[in-house]
Amino acid sequence: MMKNFSLFLLLFISISSCEKPKLTLPFYNTPDFSPIFIDNEERVADVITHHIGNFEMKNQNNQSISKSTIKDKIHVANFIFTSCGSICPVMTENMKIVHHQFEDDNSVNILSFSVTPWIDNVEVLKEYTEKNNIKSDNWHFLTGKKSEIYSLARTSYFAEEDLGFTKDSTEFLHTEHVILVDQKQRIRGIYNGTLRLEMKQLIQDINALQEEQTQFF
Repeated sequence: MMKNFSLFLLLFISISSCEKPKLTLPFYNTPDFSPIFIDNEERVADVITHHIGNFEMKNQNNQSISKSTIKDKIHVANFIFTSCGSICPVMTENMKIVHHQFEDDNSVNILSFSVTPWIDNVEVLKEYTEKNNIKSDNWHFLTGKKSEIYSLARTSYFAEEDLGFTKDSTEFLHTEHVILVDQKQRIRGIYNGTLRLEMKQLIQDINALQEEQTQFF
């Protein structure tokens, strides 16, 4: 009887080990953020068509940051401005929760795009990071052309959710949304950056993406 049980246990372990790992987080293809759940990586390319577009901007250290900078990395994006007195200071403080968790992990980057780049030049962004005691090489505060930032926010990151592509590109961009993007530049999560609890969920989801990376990439 013990021998039969041992054979059954070995068979169970063998079958379990042959099961393909599954993706745990949804994908987002459209500005309405309708989640798309896919069982395995092999089907993703056939279903998920949306990726973050190309960009090139300057960070607080006057370094050029582009899509190639975050190639094969997980990144988190939000949109702020340094003179904001409402949600932006809260978002920056809450983003520090994520930053402290991954500050020594070069595979995870944070991109904070300024929505007032005509004010937030490199020097202003540098002052802002110093004031907020942010010294990480993996957290980039970015400035560039307004048209590029606003287009990237609305058509790549879907930063205003229900508005998406429909809002006039000249209208001011102000959102509390934080976007999670995986190693292949696909959107995998949206969070309210003013809520600390959602930042904790974001950390869990980043860990899930890192687990996916060990299984699929």
